[in-house]
Amino acid sequence: MHLTYRGITLQQKYQPDFVCFDKIIVEIKAVARIADDHRAQVINYLKVTRMQLGLLVNFGSHLDL
Repeated sequence: MHLTYRGITLQQKYQPDFVCFDKIIVEIKAVARIADDHRAQVINYLKVTRMQLGLLVNFGSHLDL
């Protein structure tokens, strides 16, 4: 996803894990705990895309087994 700020295209790009049906952002993690940074990432994706639904899915880490 290309970002624009005040009409200027930025070099920074967002790459969500999945976009479903052109309206749902899905971000996949495999960590022991979801951090605020992970939540902020999904919120930023939603703001940039103007989509209204984002899913943050955590499968846990292999150390949790």
